[in-house]
Amino acid sequence: MIKAGLEDVVAASSAICDVNGTEGRLIYRGYDIHDLAEHSTFEEVAYLLWFGRLPKKSELETLVKELANNRVLPTGVVDLMKKFPPAASPMEVLRTATSALSMYDPDGQNDNHEANLRKAIRLTAQTPTIIAYWDNIRKNKPMLAPDPSLSLAGNFLYMLTGKKPDEISTKSLDIALILHADHELNASTFAARVAAGTLTDMYSAIVAAIGTLKGPLHGGANQEVIKMLLQIGEPAKASATIHRMLDEHKKIMGFGHRVYKTEDPRAHHLRMMSEQLGKRLGELKWYEMSREIEEIILKEKGLYANVDFYSASVYYMLGIPEDLFTPVFAISRMSGWTAHVLEQLENNRLIRPRADYTGEKNLKYAAIDNR
Repeated sequence: MIKAGLEDVVAASSAICDVNGTEGRLIYRGYDIHDLAEHSTFEEVAYLLWFGRLPKKSELETLVKELANNRVLPTGVVDLMKKFPPAASPMEVLRTATSALSMYDPDGQNDNHEANLRKAIRLTAQTPTIIAYWDNIRKNKPMLAPDPSLSLAGNFLYMLTGKKPDEISTKSLDIALILHADHELNASTFAARVAAGTLTDMYSAIVAAIGTLKGPLHGGANQEVIKMLLQIGEPAKASATIHRMLDEHKKIMGFGHRVYKTEDPRAHHLRMMSEQLGKRLGELKWYEMSREIEEIILKEKGLYANVDFYSASVYYMLGIPEDLFTPVFAISRMSGWTAHVLEQLENNRLIRPRADYTGEKNLKYAAIDNR
């Protein structure tokens, strides 16, 4: 039986992540996402995804230092980025700069497990730097050196905005990174595993994932959500605007999910963060608009908000430019992508599905003058 888009087709066994669409649960290595979002940090979750267990204190301290020590980009990559057209999209820049990183990696073509773990750490550490530097380059702003005293989330906000972030901002982004770290065999993760299955290098597999995330059906929904919120402008206009869009059969981004049949568990935390950040800024309108839209869509269409819906207002209130929303997704998902590449290589088999042929058969070749 053919299933379009491979919907619900089991293509691999994995111990990394479980998405229970019926119960609305997301589990990393046995831990419920709610437990991790409330108590963990992104660095600790990255360790969990890579090593299969939560770290001891000394192990976490070591990983935090390794991530901090690997944030600096090779000079050659920075010089290359300075030559990119200013209008290049951040996802194009991330894709190309990540590919270039492979040529500067000290492990080179060493693809054993330990070398690939080091590559996973470098990729996760350097992705935020690429994104922050590109925003600075295209705006002719100075590029700040990474601050090793800050967490991965805090350092990214510092390098992007030029200001040390407060505790609420840092914690909000840290939780958002935890929530986005992995999601089983989504399109980009599957692309990474398909590439890794050929025994190509880690960087090539990750470039495949980035290229897949770039597609608007995968990574761009939260950017479309903030565009909608900005167009609405005020909570008082939300109801009329959304009902008009529904009457015109326009798609409202940030709702529904291929797997979840109930609320996306990640939306729960992002909703709270949107409200908390709004209160801190003294500007609750983004949260209030989002809340009203969420209630209308649930009532009218029976669709729940997904991870993209509230992440839009969260990122916007953190001062992240709209076209960096998908690259920020990649900052987080880098930990999951690399974990899946490592797992794929542990018991590798080339991924080679078949197609149901629907074309012509038994045609006879005719000379070109007789066609």
